[in-house]
Amino acid sequence: MSFKYKVMNTGILGLARAVSYMPDQLLTTLSKKQLEKVRFPEGRDFILSFMKTLKHRWRSLNPNVRKKLVENMVGNYFINSREKRYKMEAELGCSPLLFVISPSMRCNLVCTGCYSAHYDRSDALDYATLDRIMREAKEAGIYYVVVSGGEPFVRDDLMTLFEKHNDMTFMVYTNGTLIHTKKLAPKLAKLGNVVPCISIEGYEAETDERRGKGTYKKIMSAMDSLKKEGIFFGYSVTPTKFNNEMLVSDEFVSFMVKKGASIGWYFNYMPVGRQPDTDLMTSPEQRAYRLKRMGELRKTQDITVADFWNDGMLTGGCISGGRSYFHINSSGDVEPCVFAQFSVDNILNKSLKEVLMSDFFRSIRSRQGEMGNHLRPCMIIDRPQVLRDHVLRFGAKPSQPGAETLLTGKLAAEVDGIATEWKRYADKIWTENGGIPEVDTGHHIGDNHVIHCTTTASKTVKPVATLKPVAAVKPAVKTVVSKTVASKTVVSKTVASKSTAKTNATKIKGSRNIESTQIVDM
Repeated sequence: MSFKYKVMNTGILGLARAVSYMPDQLLTTLSKKQLEKVRFPEGRDFILSFMKTLKHRWRSLNPNVRKKLVENMVGNYFINSREKRYKMEAELGCSPLLFVISPSMRCNLVCTGCYSAHYDRSDALDYATLDRIMREAKEAGIYYVVVSGGEPFVRDDLMTLFEKHNDMTFMVYTNGTLIHTKKLAPKLAKLGNVVPCISIEGYEAETDERRGKGTYKKIMSAMDSLKKEGIFFGYSVTPTKFNNEMLVSDEFVSFMVKKGASIGWYFNYMPVGRQPDTDLMTSPEQRAYRLKRMGELRKTQDITVADFWNDGMLTGGCISGGRSYFHINSSGDVEPCVFAQFSVDNILNKSLKEVLMSDFFRSIRSRQGEMGNHLRPCMIIDRPQVLRDHVLRFGAKPSQPGAETLLTGKLAAEVDGIATEWKRYADKIWTENGGIPEVDTGHHIGDNHVIHCTTTASKTVKPVATLKPVAAVKPAVKTVVSKTVASKTVVSKTVASKSTAKTNATKIKGSRNIESTQIVDM
């Protein structure tokens, strides 16, 4: 690090400490001018929420964590890499801020509905390849990498990778059990550049029902150790028809804050992976409710939350295909999105720049600009024909067995029905809150496969915390905040599909009670 950057980082550290003593209102006032430069109003609320969360946590964070947040996130990510990203934008027409990489699809748990259950369990991405990818990322101005899987911490060499590339920030999606078992918290505190995000389904009953008996206690232990070591960490949840309202309740979010979480990521249940089941997906009313709650939570809770299907207004629509992010799986296949499990390129024989320049990705990015209603951003469940068209046109292959069921047949028809229902709600919310209705432009993407896209002129839409609801939500289970009721329905579908409930539950119970250090190859 040059003397210039050392001085800059020292100054930023001092400023951050001063800000940590600043009243929230003063921070809001001082930030107003800079936040106005953010294109989307909801994006401004998100950034302000994150600034306040970080301010409130700052003095309780480990000094190594504070140092790396300043050096990597502020210095390298936001300041030092700008010229590299401008060059990438000019050269490729895109400049992703991050990407997701899954070094391994192996896992020590067998969770119901796992989105990556059928991927190849061999680790094609060896350490040398991972190292090369990180070097290429920094050359492209990417200093923020999300690590997923599988369970990332089954690979011990990842800690070596994090240490070598200590000028980058790594957000790791983990089930949390190996943080507990391997006692990783002190090591993560020493590194300072790793942000664990622990998957949880609610309280103990919900979590253990999906992830296995005893998992919840290990997660609680992991969170306690992370908090004790002063690590900046978060939680990750999967809203379904049966836990949606609980996961966005003040009670649950407050509990996560008390445990020490600073960020919360919400991933709508997607019908991919192990036994995809659209009966588990949230209803349009529930999704609309969660949309509104996201904005409210960012304003009222001492935590930053984001919803990867409802926060299209925050990002200006879908961010996949290299617009803002993409996914590299453990076989090296490069996918537009973690859930859009199709690929045309492999990182083992191409560079990051080459895969971003693929016609497959370029076409996806082009279509994103034509999608007007940002409340329907997803090409998998909101606009499923977009994914099918691109797979057909560019010959993209499924990355895991079963991914092709989204294209034709029963599952595809069910997803179409869900997309149609959500369109009715989303379009109503969009237009009632200032959005311009989409207009059919008659866009043709393939010679023999015609699809019409929609577009709208740019217009500011009200932040989600102020959106007018379409209808009151009736929870799918009796209780919203109960710690014991909803979980059994989440995984065994006792309400949605009674005829298959016992069979599914039996299959799961037979393989669940395994040691947390055992690696399951499925």
